[in-house]
Amino acid sequence: MTLAASVIDRLVEAGIDTVFGIPGKQTLPLNEAIDGRDDVRFVMARHETAVSQQAWGYAETSGRPAATVVVPGPGDMNAMNGLKNAYNDNTPLVHIAVETDPEVRGRDGIHETPPETYDTVTKENRVVKNPDGVLAEVERAVETATTAPKGPVRLGIPKSYLPGSTPNGGVGEIDAGELSRPPADAVADAGGILAGADAPVVIAGGGVRSAEASEELRTFAERYDAPVLTTYKGKGVIPETHPLSAGVLCGATTPEIHQYIADADAVLAVGTDFDELVTRGRTLELPGELIHVTLSPDDLGTNYEPTVGIVADAKPTIAALNGKLPVSDHEAEAVASRLRESVSRRVDELADGETPLTSPGALRAVREAVPDDAIVAADAGGFRIWALATFPAMGPRSYVNPGSWATMGSGLPSALGAQAANPDADVVALAGDGGLMMAVHELHTAAAEDLPVTTVVFRNEDYAIISDGAERDHGLPAGSYAWGDSPIDFVALAESMGVSAARAETPEAVRDAVSAAVDADEPRLVEVPTDPAEPQASDYLTE
Repeated sequence: MTLAASVIDRLVEAGIDTVFGIPGKQTLPLNEAIDGRDDVRFVMARHETAVSQQAWGYAETSGRPAATVVVPGPGDMNAMNGLKNAYNDNTPLVHIAVETDPEVRGRDGIHETPPETYDTVTKENRVVKNPDGVLAEVERAVETATTAPKGPVRLGIPKSYLPGSTPNGGVGEIDAGELSRPPADAVADAGGILAGADAPVVIAGGGVRSAEASEELRTFAERYDAPVLTTYKGKGVIPETHPLSAGVLCGATTPEIHQYIADADAVLAVGTDFDELVTRGRTLELPGELIHVTLSPDDLGTNYEPTVGIVADAKPTIAALNGKLPVSDHEAEAVASRLRESVSRRVDELADGETPLTSPGALRAVREAVPDDAIVAADAGGFRIWALATFPAMGPRSYVNPGSWATMGSGLPSALGAQAANPDADVVALAGDGGLMMAVHELHTAAAEDLPVTTVVFRNEDYAIISDGAERDHGLPAGSYAWGDSPIDFVALAESMGVSAARAETPEAVRDAVSAAVDADEPRLVEVPTDPAEPQASDYLTE
């Protein structure tokens, strides 16, 4: 058996059943090892940037890691974008990079890059030193990726090792390790603060999703009767149709939500690092009594000084707090309703128009057409901020959006990864036309790999959020970065790649087209023209 075949065996034994990549001369031994197997699938992308974004979407919606395989140099560096996204979001994946051979390294071999190039975009970056260590390093990579705090692991394997015979030697069982549990005294201190609060609030971040702690969060919120705000990365960790769901902290959070937090007498923040987008550049005011639960000691006190800081996993910490607090009544449903109303009151008038549709109007029509149990993957861009505030997410792994890395072009690839992870689910990608053009090649992947994702592209023919800033802050002409004189026909473009497509310009047409696309057992695209002159969510909702 070749070492390449043994590598694939180890990945499968570790529960990895999907490998995303683009084959190259260096990776062909691994592709050969996958070919013909029915327990692992190779999904071939059209650009290496999409490879790691697909694996990110796979893990975000399933909780399970996928693997990626790329050639050295250009392939590896293109994949860095998605690796950084996964690193910021604590998303597990195993990135196998076929490395330049040791005897060639330092002699400017083809595609050679220094391995340390990838240190800052991965949880761990390791290069195998000899063939005898490859299988143990594969197991270590999976264990490291899936141990909290989770993240991407890059494993460099020199290309000459893969065709050789598997070395002798035993390998141990993979063990993801114990959950990090909270200290009893810290839980008692936090419980005392919460028990004495009259106007508490919970802020739940992406760490709740990573810890699979949504059920514990909901139980806590219902028992303690507290409104729950999520960070933009935690969106969906409590269904946004739940009566205690109060909104999303992002660049478009309303003043009423910010004011409620400032006036609260206790905040329980779980699984968030309070980054710049969550806190609107640290303008978010928190009360003196802050309980901050995070897996990273570096997060404590970086932006806000906690009264009680707990370095532990979200799941056992919330469960422990559940056991400390009695059933309470803080009239939280009324609070949550009022905070949600602060968003809808601003949006309704803007969303009710016919043509051209605004982003919130188009998003509302899409949400009405998409089943509640569908998975939605959102790209970065101006429409994404509208979606964070106005497009309800129905569950912890039903909504995928990039975190603080916020790379454009990730929506469609992550949706393809989500579809590969959840073959029986309806999956919808939301993208602006600027973002989709950064990954439009992956429509061909959808067709070739038979991944029936519905792509909805909001077409305003402008990098509008950039044009607005250029006009407002720098005196450039309106629409400086628009391309209306060179319009893109996304229907024709999609159909040229084997993807059925339609254009929809009214709310009714959007609902009909999206519903038909979701019901079809094939990849489809719906193009929705939107108003390039609409206000930006970060301005409109924050006034």
